[in-house]
Amino acid sequence: MNHSFDLPVLMPDAGDCTACAERLRSRLGVVDGIAAAELDQAGRRLTVTYDPAVVPLSVLEDHARESGLALQQQFRHATLRLEGLDCPECAGAVEHGVTHIPGVLSASVSFAAGSLYVEYDAGTTDLSRVAEAVGRTGYRAVVPGASSNVVVVRVAEMDCQDEVKAIEGRLRSLPGVASWQVNLLERTLRVQFDPATLQTDAILAAVRDLGMTPELTERAVEAVAWRRDPVFLSTVVSGICLGAAMIMDWTAPDSVLEHALHGLALGAGGWMAAKKALRAVMARRLDMNVLMTIAVLGAIAIGQWDEAATVAFLFALAQLLETYSLERARQAVRRLLAVVPPEATVRRDGQDVRVSVAEVALGETIVVRPGERVPLDGIVRAGGSALNQAPITGESMPVEKVPGSQVFAGSINGEGALDVEVTHRAQETMLARIIALVEQAQAQKAPTQTFVERFAAIYTPAVIAGAVLIATLPPLLLAEAAWPWVYRALVLLVISCPCALVISTPVAVVCALARAARAGILIKGGRFLESLGGLKALALDKTGTLTRGRPVVVEVRPFHGLDAREVLRLAASVEARSEHPLAAAILHAARERTVAWAKASDFRAVTGRGAYAQIDGVTYHVGSHRYMEALGVCNGALEAVLDELENRGETAVALSDGSRVLGVLGVADQLREGASESLGALRRLGVGPLVILSGDTQRTAEAIGRQAGADEVRAQLLPEDKVKAIQDLVRRHGSVGMVGDGINDAPALATATVGIAMGAAGTDAAVETADVALVRDDLRQLPAAVRLGRETLRIIRTNIALSLATKAAFVTLAVLGHATLWMAVAADMGTSLAVILNGMRLLRDPSRSHLEPHLDPRPAQSSCASGCCSAEGSTR
Repeated sequence: MNHSFDLPVLMPDAGDCTACAERLRSRLGVVDGIAAAELDQAGRRLTVTYDPAVVPLSVLEDHARESGLALQQQFRHATLRLEGLDCPECAGAVEHGVTHIPGVLSASVSFAAGSLYVEYDAGTTDLSRVAEAVGRTGYRAVVPGASSNVVVVRVAEMDCQDEVKAIEGRLRSLPGVASWQVNLLERTLRVQFDPATLQTDAILAAVRDLGMTPELTERAVEAVAWRRDPVFLSTVVSGICLGAAMIMDWTAPDSVLEHALHGLALGAGGWMAAKKALRAVMARRLDMNVLMTIAVLGAIAIGQWDEAATVAFLFALAQLLETYSLERARQAVRRLLAVVPPEATVRRDGQDVRVSVAEVALGETIVVRPGERVPLDGIVRAGGSALNQAPITGESMPVEKVPGSQVFAGSINGEGALDVEVTHRAQETMLARIIALVEQAQAQKAPTQTFVERFAAIYTPAVIAGAVLIATLPPLLLAEAAWPWVYRALVLLVISCPCALVISTPVAVVCALARAARAGILIKGGRFLESLGGLKALALDKTGTLTRGRPVVVEVRPFHGLDAREVLRLAASVEARSEHPLAAAILHAARERTVAWAKASDFRAVTGRGAYAQIDGVTYHVGSHRYMEALGVCNGALEAVLDELENRGETAVALSDGSRVLGVLGVADQLREGASESLGALRRLGVGPLVILSGDTQRTAEAIGRQAGADEVRAQLLPEDKVKAIQDLVRRHGSVGMVGDGINDAPALATATVGIAMGAAGTDAAVETADVALVRDDLRQLPAAVRLGRETLRIIRTNIALSLATKAAFVTLAVLGHATLWMAVAADMGTSLAVILNGMRLLRDPSRSHLEPHLDPRPAQSSCASGCCSAEGSTR
């Protein structure tokens, strides 16, 4: 007679790979004594039908285990991080390149996550070949677990996208470079490389070959004071000489002194652009410095010395003002990061000593005196004080800290002294993780930025080609004088510089990221910032997101002459030895109400129902509705009370002496402070529907939905059901956000257009898994983040429109002969400064910022069609 048993498919490396599960089924299917082996639909469980007379169960289990290990050794699965993947079409190119490698069984690229999931036969290929195939498509794959070092280099000459492209081309040719990230605003380059193949000096030498001066960040010098800045001084000299030449033109035109002054103005204003242009030409690049230098030399060639000097001065002035304006944005980011003291007071051998934070070990005790900043994350062991945690969480009010409280590096201590046990090293603190996240986010390109750069890559060559045609065709075909058309072509060369257009997006994005981080909202990059601005619908997890995630006793109903305190005392006496969360809620309520419980004996837990114990010789039972039914103490009055509580979303816990019910306690998870106001603010911003996703019962979830003002409630959902719900919302509405705790909601967070994690402070997983992390455990940050995303999008669109309109106007004027060189430079300079200053509006003072909660005190009004979630329908 055949038997059957269920075998879980456990191959850790394979994860949920149904192909590997099918291979295991096939291997077991040919074993003597096995009649059939069938997989479930998900590929996670195998039902084996076998003859125990031929193959005993123990032998079958051993064979299944050995087959699984053999399959795991042969068929490998890995996820590789991809660098430079900036479009869905690029993801398809990578997939195509990898799947054609012999031994690769499947490859899937996630454009949103920037990752490649590959399944391969380890006997035929390996991950190094996969990485090589990715490299041939023009991108880079970072092999997990590979030995690598990271170096951050500052390149002072990295002013625009032209230098970035030159550096990237040089890095791409270096063996051993795994990945890189460029932060144009900070002029830094973060390079990950294999130390066995490549050394830091080789990276620096490669950048020097481009005529630039790279410095490791720890050796980079401080910015030069403006009084000693050669660019500033030469621009001032150029301006003075140009002004003097204009005066001479009025008083003594065409004099030798006038020409000399024009020459001095030209040399002082144009030497930096000429130097950069020479480097670009040697590197076979065409950048804005080359175009500007050609325009200046062309003006000299046709005898327009005054125009050439004016262009050189205005271009130098534009570069100087842009540099100083961008430096303000950079300083705003640096102020965000520079809040941790370099030293800590450590208690060693009974003495307080000052040491570098890098030298403090885990478990050591640091002393934080009044007014000092906390140097490292830790737990308070002695003392008490109020801490200003604004640098980490954005909270404006100080937070009281007592022994057992967690403190974060960068917080400002109040009036008390604290002894803190260190829990994280300097490079592992929450603030260090925030710093790393902000730096990585700055280096990422927003979709709008990618589009602009592609447009610029077409626009610049097209305008240059137009300039060449204008300079040559009219004189050749129409026999007209050459120099007026050459002059028009020179104006077009100036207009072809796309600087204002290219810088229109990154300045706004970086300023917004810095402002959000100061407010305790961590956004992983411009792509997610733009996604927040375009959010259409929002799904929210219930427990721990909309609610506090901690059950509390909200009411006590006594029966048969008992009072509420006596019911609570007896229930707490029974539950004192229980580990159940509802028991903890009952004990917490007793402590809050100063109810002392008795010592019970003969405690017994009834699995899934409740517990009982003896108190003063009487056996009392505490438990669920089903437990009371099993005891035979239910009646119509009790059923009505239980239904009423359950309709409110409360869990009913009954107390009985075995013959009658003495009281009922209503236990519920409470709505977070500001939850309904936050949902109302989101609805006023046009985000909707607002959907609650919960694994709880329908009635409980609907009760929370009524209180919060949700539009829709989906209950009794497993993690995979939440993923399906998000996919459905995406199909219906396009851009969908998901708010969860960043851990058990990870699949749904990853499926949404933008995943938002609550309470990231102290939770590493939330920072890692979410696209947006709300450090302060406050839902009111959510509408603030959406407002920030929308304002950023408005500013970016305004910047792009202004840049394109200016370019279009001057291209038209140049072709018609109505624009001059100095007018083109002035317009380009003015547009660049305008887009920078417009983007910097996002850095305005926090006290006036829209990131501070300013919610309507009115509760949210639900728009649920069924009425189940209407605010008016609440029975609370």
